[in-house]
Amino acid sequence: MTMEKILRIGRKIIPQPIFEFFQPVYHYLLALTGAVIYGFPSKGMIVIGVTGTKGKTTTSNLIAHVLNESGHKTGLATTVNFRIGEKEWMNEYKQTMVGRFRLQRLLWQMKKAGCEYAVVETSSEGILQYRHRFIDYDVAVFTNLSPEHIERHKGFENYREAKVKLFKKLSRKKKGIGVYNLDDEHVKHFLDVPQFMQYGYTLSHDRAHEYRDLRHIVEIKNVKLQAAGSEFDVKDAHYTLPLIGEFNVQNAGAAICVALSQGIEMGVIGRVLANMRTVPGRMEVINKGQNFSVIVDYAYEPKSLEAVYSAIIGLGLKKEGSRMICLFGGTGGGRDIWRRPVMGKIAASYCDEIMLTNDDPYDDDQMQIINEIKQGISEESFDHAHVHVMLDRREAIKKAFAMAKEGDTVVLTGKGGELVMCMEDGKKIPWDEKKVVQRPTCV
Repeated sequence: MTMEKILRIGRKIIPQPIFEFFQPVYHYLLALTGAVIYGFPSKGMIVIGVTGTKGKTTTSNLIAHVLNESGHKTGLATTVNFRIGEKEWMNEYKQTMVGRFRLQRLLWQMKKAGCEYAVVETSSEGILQYRHRFIDYDVAVFTNLSPEHIERHKGFENYREAKVKLFKKLSRKKKGIGVYNLDDEHVKHFLDVPQFMQYGYTLSHDRAHEYRDLRHIVEIKNVKLQAAGSEFDVKDAHYTLPLIGEFNVQNAGAAICVALSQGIEMGVIGRVLANMRTVPGRMEVINKGQNFSVIVDYAYEPKSLEAVYSAIIGLGLKKEGSRMICLFGGTGGGRDIWRRPVMGKIAASYCDEIMLTNDDPYDDDQMQIINEIKQGISEESFDHAHVHVMLDRREAIKKAFAMAKEGDTVVLTGKGGELVMCMEDGKKIPWDEKKVVQRPTCV
């Protein structure tokens, strides 16, 4: 019997207050034991933690790419992928911060392989479960903040505070470095935690002026967003980034700040950003010769979903006179139920055809998830004849592709680069959206 199954059974038979009282002790001891077994491996590297609601995975990959390509061997741990130097493999655990000693073991492998840096995507859930404990962070990056995991944290303020804890942990170091998205409305909560050095990045001249007391500000100017990527300027340097969308320009801003804090020159940063490849399942365009466009993205919450749809239309990826066919579902497990109708409303604002299907239903009633999404799709503003329901995601993708005509854009969101789908009773079934899309029966 796995530890996850034991915990699931424990939640059912142990009164919730008692379970919640002992759970932190359990997670703390796990973190401590893992660190002891592997000899506190993070102490031998410069560790960069990336936290926020959106963009953590791409930002982490950008940072690792810049460091690696600048001659600094780097390890990486994210929701999607792991990397040690040039060796890369996918994260199959359905966890941002892998537990059960796996994260400490991964850090030990990085150190053993001679990594100078370790970039660790650091989630609020991981912080809540003490998985950040006994990791010796040197740099903390804040990407952005919006409501998520509200049920798990029992309120937005608690969710925000979980993120801030990473910066409080860092502030205890003599030379901790904080990196901040100055365009985010919640940034002051993070800036208020003192650090040895603070770097801010922004796309707004007004924000740069507002935070002019910061010693290090990366102001991103002259942004040009195109279907093939983005261009922008920082001071006298011109950058080309082969990732689409304004949000990826912001992610690159974080990577630039981290690189500058480590003494990497602007010219080197620009050169290596120009050859950055798309992160699996993050605004990934799939082209197998079909006469319509296919885009796969992880977006599973309202702001991310709207950012994806807005970018597709704004960049002209959706051609005039064509349709955008949007396939998505809603996460189960009692997670952020409030966002289901909100996502339905967003889809109705951007999409021409909506295909509702499974995402990760866990133990939730699958049709209830769908119906709660449909509550946000007003029949007055969106004809429900264009709302399709098919619980089997594989079959739903086939149907969406069968509906697509020349020039249309099919947008698949919610799974991205994940390799499993979580079903009832803890069952995980193998899932690779990119492979499903590329099967001959689909495209």
